[in-house]
Amino acid sequence: MRIEVTPADIAASRYAISPLGEAVWALRVHAGQHSVPGLAPWMARTRPAFERLRRDQPAVGALMALLRRGGYNADFIQPPPDGIGRTFADELAVVRATPLAQARDELSRNLAGLPSPPAYARRIYDSPNVVDRMADAIEAAWVTLVQPDWPRLRAVLERDLVHRAGRLLAYGWGAAVAGLDPRLRWDSGGGLGAIEVADRDPRSYSLDGRGLLFIPTVFGMMINYVEPPWPFAIVYRASGVAELLGPPDPDRPADALDRLVGRSRAAVLRALALPATTSQLVAQLGLSLGGVGDHLSVLRDAGLITRVRSGRSVRYRRTPLGDTLAED
Repeated sequence: MRIEVTPADIAASRYAISPLGEAVWALRVHAGQHSVPGLAPWMARTRPAFERLRRDQPAVGALMALLRRGGYNADFIQPPPDGIGRTFADELAVVRATPLAQARDELSRNLAGLPSPPAYARRIYDSPNVVDRMADAIEAAWVTLVQPDWPRLRAVLERDLVHRAGRLLAYGWGAAVAGLDPRLRWDSGGGLGAIEVADRDPRSYSLDGRGLLFIPTVFGMMINYVEPPWPFAIVYRASGVAELLGPPDPDRPADALDRLVGRSRAAVLRALALPATTSQLVAQLGLSLGGVGDHLSVLRDAGLITRVRSGRSVRYRRTPLGDTLAED
């Protein structure tokens, strides 16, 4: 596939985060459709909740029976965000507004070539409220698998998109595409230039000044949207995820920071590359609540971290001195 661009497309391009997309991708990870390096601790932590979700919510099983790799997936269950700053509720409202005829058409296309779905799933697909049933399943996946970690995940995604947007504006398409995914390549020849996607689609598409929507993901992998009514979009895997969702590698040799402040305290300081609550650090690092609290107190007294209140939550973040010490 070729996505042809013009200089005007740089100004029209934008970056957005899709919390709903992360909920669907989280189901895909648990279904074993793909793996993401560094997510094993998150999967182990959320696996019991996932199994309860699949057992108690038939619509979740019906949704998972649709998900496929290397083929068409119904667009209405994972639409790209239609703007920057959309919440999960905003995106779910778009799903619920899908016309029934469109949903049936996309489901039929999705199911073509797949093994026959279970009878309970077929009944859900054929029901007049199939759109709401699919939306309910996505909402359950969000609440169970993603929402508890969303503040940290959103920070990872925001950090990545700011970096990528800066590269696009400063250096152009080649720099923006570089490193997104091995299947993407920038071709500066042939006139205007194009993003080449190594997939089965031989067609060429032109942005025509509409720009491209870039969507970083924690749980997902590279996909693209080139069909109406959705905007032209590329979903790509964000960087800097693994160290924020699981404990440090126990086999990693101790470094100077470990020897200076102790391995556990050093792990807490490193984990605060992005702000986190005490409970998030406990879940990530596998330490006791009291142990994490003691480490935070010492690090704060030493001027390496500070407290920030956000609503009812208190998050800890590194100070510039803490950044310098943790990154050396």
